[in-house]
Amino acid sequence: MKFPEGFLWGVATSSYQIEGAVHEDGRGPSIWDTFSHTPGRVLHGHTGDVACDHYHRWPEDLELLKQLGVKAYRFSFAWPRLIPAGTGAREPRGFAFYDGLIEGLLEAGIEPVATVYHWDLPQPLQDHGGWASRSMLDAFEGYARALGEHFGDRVKRWSPINEPWVVSWLGYGTGVHAPGIADTAQAIAAAHHTVAAHNRAARALHEVVPQALVGPVLNQAHPAVDDISDPFQMRVAAVQDMNQNTFWMQALLTGEYPELAYEIYGDRLTSVVHPGDLDVQPMEWLGINFYHNFRIGHQVPVDHPTRNTVIDSLMGAAAEGAPVGPTTDMGWPITPQGIGDLLVRWTREYPGLVPQMFITENGVAYDDGVSDDGQVHDLRRIEYLRSHISSVGDAMQRGANVGGYYEWSLMDNFEWAVGYDKRFGIIHVDYETQKRTLKDSALWYRDVIRNNEI
Repeated sequence: MKFPEGFLWGVATSSYQIEGAVHEDGRGPSIWDTFSHTPGRVLHGHTGDVACDHYHRWPEDLELLKQLGVKAYRFSFAWPRLIPAGTGAREPRGFAFYDGLIEGLLEAGIEPVATVYHWDLPQPLQDHGGWASRSMLDAFEGYARALGEHFGDRVKRWSPINEPWVVSWLGYGTGVHAPGIADTAQAIAAAHHTVAAHNRAARALHEVVPQALVGPVLNQAHPAVDDISDPFQMRVAAVQDMNQNTFWMQALLTGEYPELAYEIYGDRLTSVVHPGDLDVQPMEWLGINFYHNFRIGHQVPVDHPTRNTVIDSLMGAAAEGAPVGPTTDMGWPITPQGIGDLLVRWTREYPGLVPQMFITENGVAYDDGVSDDGQVHDLRRIEYLRSHISSVGDAMQRGANVGGYYEWSLMDNFEWAVGYDKRFGIIHVDYETQKRTLKDSALWYRDVIRNNEI
Protein backbone atom coordinates (compact mmCIF):
# COMPACT_ATOMS: atom_id res chain seq x y z
CA MET A 1 0.00 0.00 0.00
CA LYS A 2 1.54 3.26 -1.16
CA PHE A 3 0.77 6.58 0.55
CA PRO A 4 0.55 10.00 -1.13
CA GLU A 5 3.64 12.11 -1.53
CA GLY A 6 3.94 14.47 1.42
CA PHE A 7 2.12 12.15 3.84
CA LEU A 8 3.37 13.15 7.28
CA TRP A 9 4.86 10.22 9.21
CA GLY A 10 5.61 11.03 12.83
CA VAL A 11 5.82 9.90 16.42
CA ALA A 12 4.33 11.38 19.58
CA THR A 13 5.19 11.90 23.25
CA SER A 14 4.02 14.10 26.11
CA SER A 15 5.89 16.20 28.64
CA TYR A 16 5.07 14.54 31.97
CA GLN A 17 5.49 11.07 30.53
CA ILE A 18 9.09 11.55 29.40
CA GLU A 19 10.73 14.71 30.76
CA GLY A 20 11.37 14.04 34.45
CA ALA A 21 13.32 16.85 36.18
CA VAL A 22 10.16 17.85 38.02
CA HIS A 23 12.02 19.94 40.61
CA GLU A 24 14.56 21.57 38.30
CA ASP A 25 14.94 25.01 36.75
CA GLY A 26 11.94 26.56 38.42
CA ARG A 27 9.31 24.05 37.35
CA GLY A 28 6.23 24.18 39.56
CA PRO A 29 4.12 21.24 40.76
CA SER A 30 1.47 19.74 38.50
CA ILE A 31 -1.63 17.73 39.34
CA TRP A 32 0.22 14.63 38.18
CA ASP A 33 3.03 15.28 40.66
CA THR A 34 0.43 15.50 43.41
CA PHE A 35 -1.59 12.53 42.15
CA SER A 36 1.36 10.19 41.61
CA HIS A 37 2.76 10.95 45.06
CA THR A 38 -0.56 10.12 46.69
CA PRO A 39 -0.46 6.51 47.95
CA GLY A 40 -2.68 4.14 46.01
CA ARG A 41 -3.23 6.36 43.00
CA VAL A 42 -0.57 5.00 40.61
CA LEU A 43 0.43 1.37 40.22
CA HIS A 44 3.46 0.44 42.37
CA GLY A 45 3.67 4.05 43.57
CA HIS A 46 5.43 5.09 40.37
CA THR A 47 5.86 8.79 39.60
CA GLY A 48 7.08 10.93 36.73
CA ASP A 49 9.90 12.41 38.79
CA VAL A 50 12.54 10.96 36.45
CA ALA A 51 10.52 9.24 33.71
CA CYS A 52 12.79 8.98 30.62
CA ASP A 53 14.98 11.89 31.76
CA HIS A 54 14.23 13.55 28.42
CA TYR A 55 14.82 16.98 29.96
CA HIS A 56 18.53 16.15 30.12
CA ARG A 57 18.73 13.60 27.30
CA TRP A 58 16.77 15.36 24.55
CA PRO A 59 19.81 15.65 22.22
CA GLU A 60 20.17 11.85 22.36
CA ASP A 61 16.44 11.47 21.69
CA LEU A 62 16.69 13.86 18.77
CA GLU A 63 19.33 11.60 17.25
CA LEU A 64 16.89 8.70 17.56
CA LEU A 65 14.25 10.72 15.73
CA LYS A 66 16.78 11.32 12.97
CA GLN A 67 17.56 7.60 12.77
CA LEU A 68 13.87 6.84 12.34
CA GLY A 69 13.57 9.44 9.59
CA VAL A 70 10.33 10.86 10.96
CA LYS A 71 8.89 13.89 9.21
CA ALA A 72 7.18 15.31 12.31
CA TYR A 73 7.46 15.08 16.09
CA ARG A 74 4.38 15.70 18.21
CA PHE A 75 5.33 16.81 21.74
CA SER A 76 3.67 18.81 24.50
CA PHE A 77 4.73 21.85 26.47
CA ALA A 78 4.77 21.43 30.25
CA TRP A 79 2.66 24.29 31.59
CA PRO A 80 4.27 24.18 35.10
CA ARG A 81 7.73 24.36 33.51
CA LEU A 82 6.84 27.54 31.62
CA ILE A 83 4.42 29.36 33.94
CA PRO A 84 4.85 27.58 37.28
CA ALA A 85 1.79 29.04 38.99
CA GLY A 86 -0.37 28.64 35.88
CA THR A 87 -0.69 32.40 35.50
CA GLY A 88 1.68 35.28 36.07
CA ALA A 89 5.45 35.02 36.01
CA ARG A 90 7.14 33.04 33.23
CA GLU A 91 10.15 30.81 33.87
CA PRO A 92 12.85 31.66 31.28
CA ARG A 93 14.69 28.39 31.80
CA GLY A 94 11.58 26.47 30.80
CA PHE A 95 11.19 28.49 27.62
CA ALA A 96 14.89 27.97 26.87
CA PHE A 97 14.50 24.19 27.13
CA TYR A 98 11.81 24.12 24.44
CA ASP A 99 13.75 26.65 22.33
CA GLY A 100 16.59 24.17 22.16
CA LEU A 101 14.33 21.23 21.34
CA ILE A 102 12.41 23.08 18.62
CA GLU A 103 15.50 24.50 17.00
CA GLY A 104 17.11 21.06 17.03
CA LEU A 105 14.05 19.58 15.31
CA LEU A 106 14.03 22.26 12.66
CA GLU A 107 17.74 21.85 11.97
CA ALA A 108 17.07 18.12 11.48
CA GLY A 109 14.23 18.81 9.05
CA ILE A 110 11.60 17.50 11.46
CA GLU A 111 8.38 19.50 11.86
CA PRO A 112 7.59 20.35 15.51
CA VAL A 113 3.91 19.70 16.25
CA ALA A 114 3.01 21.26 19.58
CA THR A 115 0.35 20.30 22.09
CA VAL A 116 -0.40 23.21 24.41
CA TYR A 117 -1.81 21.00 27.17
CA HIS A 118 -1.31 17.26 27.75
CA TRP A 119 -2.73 16.87 31.26
CA ASP A 120 0.01 18.32 33.50
CA LEU A 121 -2.08 21.17 34.94
CA PRO A 122 -0.25 23.46 37.39
CA GLN A 123 -1.41 22.49 40.85
CA PRO A 124 -2.28 26.09 41.85
CA LEU A 125 -4.94 26.14 39.12
CA GLN A 126 -6.46 22.91 40.41
CA ASP A 127 -6.50 24.46 43.88
CA HIS A 128 -8.99 26.94 42.41
CA GLY A 129 -11.16 24.24 40.84
CA GLY A 130 -9.20 23.19 37.78
CA TRP A 131 -11.10 22.26 34.63
CA ALA A 132 -14.38 22.12 36.54
CA SER A 133 -14.05 25.86 37.18
CA ARG A 134 -14.69 28.64 34.70
CA SER A 135 -11.57 30.39 35.98
CA MET A 136 -9.59 27.99 33.77
CA LEU A 137 -10.65 29.80 30.62
CA ASP A 138 -8.72 33.02 31.20
CA ALA A 139 -5.70 31.09 32.47
CA PHE A 140 -5.62 28.77 29.47
CA GLU A 141 -6.11 31.52 26.94
CA GLY A 142 -3.24 33.47 28.49
CA TYR A 143 -1.01 30.39 28.46
CA ALA A 144 -1.77 29.62 24.81
CA ARG A 145 -1.14 33.23 23.85
CA ALA A 146 2.23 33.20 25.64
CA LEU A 147 3.26 30.08 23.75
CA GLY A 148 2.19 31.56 20.43
CA GLU A 149 4.08 34.78 21.09
CA HIS A 150 7.29 32.98 22.00
CA PHE A 151 7.34 29.93 19.73
CA GLY A 152 5.02 30.94 16.87
CA ASP A 153 7.88 32.00 14.60
CA ARG A 154 9.05 28.37 14.55
CA VAL A 155 6.00 26.23 15.38
CA LYS A 156 3.15 26.29 12.87
CA ARG A 157 0.99 23.28 13.80
CA TRP A 158 -0.76 23.43 17.19
CA SER A 159 -3.34 21.50 19.18
CA PRO A 160 -4.71 23.21 22.29
CA ILE A 161 -5.82 20.22 24.40
CA ASN A 162 -4.93 16.57 24.07
CA GLU A 163 -7.89 14.23 24.58
CA PRO A 164 -10.44 16.43 26.34
CA TRP A 165 -12.60 13.38 27.09
CA VAL A 166 -9.79 11.95 29.23
CA VAL A 167 -9.17 15.32 30.87
CA SER A 168 -12.80 15.62 31.92
CA TRP A 169 -14.16 12.10 32.42
CA LEU A 170 -11.11 10.26 33.76
CA GLY A 171 -9.86 13.25 35.76
CA TYR A 172 -13.15 14.50 37.20
CA GLY A 173 -15.71 11.76 36.47
CA THR A 174 -14.13 8.45 37.50
CA GLY A 175 -11.08 9.83 39.26
CA VAL A 176 -8.65 7.29 37.83
CA HIS A 177 -6.50 10.15 36.48
CA ALA A 178 -5.34 13.35 38.11
CA PRO A 179 -6.75 15.26 39.89
CA GLY A 180 -8.61 12.13 41.04
CA ILE A 181 -12.14 13.52 41.43
CA ALA A 182 -15.20 11.29 40.97
CA ASP A 183 -18.10 13.68 40.41
CA THR A 184 -20.29 13.54 37.32
CA ALA A 185 -21.31 17.19 37.56
CA GLN A 186 -17.67 18.29 37.68
CA ALA A 187 -16.87 16.03 34.73
CA ILE A 188 -19.63 17.63 32.64
CA ALA A 189 -18.46 21.12 33.61
CA ALA A 190 -14.88 20.18 32.76
CA ALA A 191 -15.96 18.74 29.40
CA HIS A 192 -17.66 22.01 28.47
CA HIS A 193 -14.72 24.07 29.68
CA THR A 194 -12.36 22.11 27.42
CA VAL A 195 -14.54 23.13 24.47
CA ALA A 196 -14.63 26.79 25.50
CA ALA A 197 -10.90 26.74 26.30
CA HIS A 198 -10.10 25.22 22.91
CA ASN A 199 -12.04 27.98 21.18
CA ARG A 200 -10.34 30.73 23.16
CA ALA A 201 -6.88 29.24 22.67
CA ALA A 202 -7.47 28.77 18.93
CA ARG A 203 -8.51 32.40 18.62
CA ALA A 204 -5.45 33.57 20.59
CA LEU A 205 -3.06 31.44 18.53
CA HIS A 206 -4.50 32.68 15.26
CA GLU A 207 -4.18 36.26 16.48
CA VAL A 208 -0.50 36.02 17.42
CA VAL A 209 0.52 33.45 14.78
CA PRO A 210 -1.46 34.36 11.65
CA GLN A 211 -0.11 31.35 9.74
CA ALA A 212 -0.90 28.92 12.59
CA LEU A 213 -2.53 25.59 11.80
CA VAL A 214 -4.74 24.82 14.79
CA GLY A 215 -6.77 21.68 15.39
CA PRO A 216 -8.23 19.66 18.25
CA VAL A 217 -6.86 16.25 19.17
CA LEU A 218 -9.70 13.97 20.23
CA ASN A 219 -9.48 10.42 21.55
CA GLN A 220 -12.26 8.52 19.85
CA ALA A 221 -13.67 5.02 19.95
CA HIS A 222 -16.12 3.51 17.50
CA PRO A 223 -19.04 1.89 19.39
CA ALA A 224 -19.29 -1.84 18.66
CA VAL A 225 -22.71 -3.21 19.64
CA ASP A 226 -23.13 -6.92 20.36
CA ASP A 227 -26.84 -7.05 19.49
CA ILE A 228 -28.26 -4.21 17.36
CA SER A 229 -31.79 -5.56 17.94
CA ASP A 230 -31.52 -4.81 21.68
CA PRO A 231 -32.93 -1.30 22.37
CA PHE A 232 -30.90 -1.04 25.59
CA GLN A 233 -27.62 -1.69 23.82
CA MET A 234 -28.49 0.76 21.05
CA ARG A 235 -29.38 3.42 23.62
CA VAL A 236 -26.08 2.85 25.42
CA ALA A 237 -24.24 3.09 22.10
CA ALA A 238 -25.87 6.45 21.36
CA VAL A 239 -24.98 7.82 24.81
CA GLN A 240 -21.43 6.46 24.63
CA ASP A 241 -20.96 7.92 21.15
CA MET A 242 -22.19 11.32 22.32
CA ASN A 243 -20.17 11.24 25.52
CA GLN A 244 -16.85 10.45 23.84
CA ASN A 245 -17.20 11.45 20.19
CA THR A 246 -19.93 13.81 19.03
CA PHE A 247 -19.92 16.07 22.11
CA TRP A 248 -16.63 17.56 20.88
CA MET A 249 -17.02 16.96 17.16
CA GLN A 250 -20.36 18.73 16.90
CA ALA A 251 -19.46 21.54 19.29
CA LEU A 252 -16.16 22.40 17.60
CA LEU A 253 -17.45 22.05 14.04
CA THR A 254 -20.97 23.50 14.34
CA GLY A 255 -21.06 25.48 17.58
CA GLU A 256 -23.80 23.29 19.06
CA TYR A 257 -23.83 20.31 21.37
CA PRO A 258 -25.84 17.24 20.32
CA GLU A 259 -29.44 17.23 21.55
CA LEU A 260 -28.65 14.01 23.37
CA ALA A 261 -26.03 15.86 25.44
CA TYR A 262 -28.66 18.25 26.77
CA GLU A 263 -31.05 15.34 27.36
CA ILE A 264 -28.53 13.27 29.32
CA TYR A 265 -26.58 16.02 31.08
CA GLY A 266 -29.50 18.39 31.70
CA ASP A 267 -28.89 21.38 33.96
CA ARG A 268 -25.39 20.17 34.69
CA LEU A 269 -24.56 21.25 31.14
CA THR A 270 -26.87 24.19 30.50
CA SER A 271 -25.79 25.87 33.73
CA VAL A 272 -22.13 26.11 32.65
CA VAL A 273 -22.63 27.24 29.04
CA HIS A 274 -22.15 31.01 28.63
CA PRO A 275 -22.67 33.19 25.56
CA GLY A 276 -19.70 32.96 23.21
CA ASP A 277 -18.36 29.70 24.62
CA LEU A 278 -19.32 27.75 21.51
CA ASP A 279 -18.27 30.32 18.92
CA VAL A 280 -16.67 28.20 16.19
CA GLN A 281 -13.04 28.96 15.41
CA PRO A 282 -11.15 28.15 12.20
CA MET A 283 -9.95 24.54 12.25
CA GLU A 284 -7.08 23.78 9.89
CA TRP A 285 -6.79 20.11 10.85
CA LEU A 286 -8.34 17.46 13.07
CA GLY A 287 -6.33 15.02 15.17
CA ILE A 288 -7.74 11.63 16.12
CA ASN A 289 -6.19 9.37 18.74
CA PHE A 290 -7.37 5.81 18.26
CA TYR A 291 -6.55 2.64 20.16
CA HIS A 292 -9.63 0.41 19.97
CA ASN A 293 -13.36 0.19 19.42
CA PHE A 294 -15.64 0.35 22.44
CA ARG A 295 -17.65 -2.82 23.00
CA ILE A 296 -21.25 -2.48 24.18
CA GLY A 297 -22.96 -5.59 25.50
CA HIS A 298 -26.05 -6.51 27.46
CA GLN A 299 -27.23 -4.93 30.71
CA VAL A 300 -25.43 -6.07 33.84
CA PRO A 301 -25.80 -5.27 37.57
CA VAL A 302 -24.20 -2.00 38.63
CA ASP A 303 -21.63 -3.90 40.70
CA HIS A 304 -20.62 -6.12 37.78
CA PRO A 305 -16.84 -5.96 37.12
CA THR A 306 -17.25 -5.45 33.36
CA ARG A 307 -19.63 -2.50 33.54
CA ASN A 308 -19.07 0.86 31.84
CA THR A 309 -18.92 3.15 34.85
CA VAL A 310 -19.26 6.38 32.87
CA ILE A 311 -22.48 5.24 31.20
CA ASP A 312 -23.69 3.89 34.53
CA SER A 313 -23.26 7.33 36.07
CA LEU A 314 -25.21 8.95 33.23
CA MET A 315 -27.99 6.43 32.63
CA GLY A 316 -28.40 4.83 36.02
CA ALA A 317 -27.94 1.46 34.31
CA ALA A 318 -24.82 -0.51 33.56
CA ALA A 319 -23.85 -2.02 30.22
CA GLU A 320 -21.17 -4.63 29.75
CA GLY A 321 -18.08 -3.14 28.15
CA ALA A 322 -15.39 -5.80 28.59
CA PRO A 323 -13.60 -6.76 25.36
CA VAL A 324 -14.08 -10.10 23.65
CA GLY A 325 -11.15 -11.80 21.95
CA PRO A 326 -7.41 -10.99 21.99
CA THR A 327 -6.35 -7.93 23.98
CA THR A 328 -3.24 -5.84 24.44
CA ASP A 329 -1.34 -5.50 27.72
CA MET A 330 -3.76 -2.69 28.57
CA GLY A 331 -6.65 -5.14 28.28
CA TRP A 332 -7.91 -3.35 25.17
CA PRO A 333 -9.36 -5.17 22.16
CA ILE A 334 -7.55 -5.15 18.83
CA THR A 335 -9.94 -3.59 16.30
CA PRO A 336 -8.01 -2.06 13.39
CA GLN A 337 -11.13 -1.62 11.28
CA GLY A 338 -12.34 0.98 13.75
CA ILE A 339 -9.65 3.52 12.90
CA GLY A 340 -10.64 3.53 9.24
CA ASP A 341 -14.35 3.52 10.04
CA LEU A 342 -13.98 6.70 12.10
CA LEU A 343 -12.09 8.51 9.34
CA VAL A 344 -14.76 7.62 6.79
CA ARG A 345 -17.58 8.36 9.20
CA TRP A 346 -16.54 11.96 9.88
CA THR A 347 -15.93 12.54 6.18
CA ARG A 348 -19.51 11.55 5.46
CA GLU A 349 -21.27 12.98 8.54
CA TYR A 350 -19.71 16.44 8.39
CA PRO A 351 -19.20 17.11 4.66
CA GLY A 352 -17.51 20.41 4.03
CA LEU A 353 -16.79 20.93 7.73
CA VAL A 354 -14.14 18.35 8.57
CA PRO A 355 -10.64 19.56 7.63
CA GLN A 356 -7.75 17.29 6.79
CA MET A 357 -7.49 14.58 9.44
CA PHE A 358 -4.38 13.17 11.11
CA ILE A 359 -4.01 10.09 13.26
CA THR A 360 -2.19 11.84 16.10
CA GLU A 361 -1.81 8.73 18.27
CA ASN A 362 -2.03 5.03 17.57
CA GLY A 363 0.00 2.32 19.19
CA VAL A 364 0.00 -0.64 21.52
CA ALA A 365 1.37 -1.79 24.87
CA TYR A 366 3.31 -5.07 24.82
CA ASP A 367 6.01 -6.02 27.32
CA ASP A 368 8.64 -7.44 24.95
CA GLY A 369 12.03 -6.96 26.60
CA VAL A 370 15.62 -6.97 25.43
CA SER A 371 16.65 -10.45 24.21
CA ASP A 372 20.01 -12.13 24.64
CA ASP A 373 21.08 -10.67 21.30
CA GLY A 374 20.54 -7.15 22.62
CA GLN A 375 17.49 -6.56 20.45
CA VAL A 376 13.76 -6.26 21.15
CA HIS A 377 11.73 -8.54 18.88
CA ASP A 378 8.24 -7.09 19.19
CA LEU A 379 6.47 -8.80 16.30
CA ARG A 380 3.03 -8.27 17.87
CA ARG A 381 3.53 -4.50 17.79
CA ILE A 382 4.57 -4.62 14.15
CA GLU A 383 1.41 -6.55 13.28
CA TYR A 384 -0.73 -4.11 15.27
CA LEU A 385 0.78 -1.10 13.49
CA ARG A 386 0.62 -2.77 10.08
CA SER A 387 -3.09 -3.55 10.44
CA HIS A 388 -4.02 -0.09 11.71
CA ILE A 389 -1.98 1.79 9.12
CA SER A 390 -3.54 -0.43 6.45
CA SER A 391 -6.97 0.56 7.76
CA VAL A 392 -6.00 4.24 7.47
CA GLY A 393 -4.92 3.64 3.88
CA ASP A 394 -8.18 1.87 3.12
CA ALA A 395 -10.12 4.82 4.53
CA MET A 396 -8.20 7.17 2.25
CA GLN A 397 -9.18 5.03 -0.71
CA ARG A 398 -12.80 5.37 0.48
CA GLY A 399 -12.56 9.15 0.37
CA ALA A 400 -11.15 10.21 3.75
CA ASN A 401 -8.70 13.15 3.59
CA VAL A 402 -5.84 12.05 5.85
CA GLY A 403 -2.59 13.98 6.01
CA GLY A 404 -0.46 11.93 8.36
CA TYR A 405 0.03 9.29 11.03
CA TYR A 406 1.84 9.65 14.38
CA GLU A 407 2.82 6.45 16.16
CA TRP A 408 2.41 6.35 19.95
CA SER A 409 4.91 6.36 21.35
CA LEU A 410 8.48 7.20 20.48
CA MET A 411 9.72 5.47 23.63
CA ASP A 412 8.49 3.54 26.63
CA ASN A 413 7.42 6.03 29.29
CA PHE A 414 5.31 6.82 32.36
CA GLU A 415 1.89 5.48 31.41
CA TRP A 416 -0.20 7.55 33.83
CA ALA A 417 -2.13 5.50 36.41
CA VAL A 418 -0.36 2.25 35.44
CA GLY A 419 3.07 3.82 35.87
CA TYR A 420 5.95 2.08 34.09
CA ASP A 421 4.14 -1.26 33.96
CA LYS A 422 2.99 -0.83 30.33
CA ARG A 423 5.33 -0.21 27.42
CA PHE A 424 3.97 1.61 24.36
CA GLY A 425 7.29 2.66 22.84
CA ILE A 426 8.93 1.59 19.62
CA ILE A 427 12.13 2.39 21.54
CA HIS A 428 12.80 0.37 24.69
CA VAL A 429 13.89 2.31 27.77
CA ASP A 430 15.80 0.68 30.63
CA TYR A 431 14.55 2.90 33.44
CA GLU A 432 17.53 2.11 35.69
CA THR A 433 20.21 3.04 33.15
CA GLN A 434 18.08 5.13 30.74
CA LYS A 435 19.56 3.13 27.86
CA ARG A 436 17.48 3.39 24.70
CA THR A 437 17.18 0.41 22.34
CA LEU A 438 15.37 0.57 19.02
CA LYS A 439 12.84 -2.26 18.91
CA ASP A 440 12.20 -4.23 15.74
CA SER A 441 9.02 -2.15 15.37
CA ALA A 442 11.15 1.01 15.20
CA LEU A 443 13.20 -0.46 12.38
CA TRP A 444 10.01 -1.56 10.61
CA TYR A 445 8.48 1.90 11.01
CA ARG A 446 11.70 3.49 9.75
CA ASP A 447 11.31 1.49 6.53
CA VAL A 448 7.63 2.46 6.23
CA ILE A 449 8.63 6.12 6.44
CA ARG A 450 11.54 5.71 4.04
CA ASN A 451 9.44 3.92 1.41
CA ASN A 452 6.17 5.74 2.14
CA GLU A 453 4.38 2.42 2.02
CA ILE A 454 3.62 -0.75 3.90
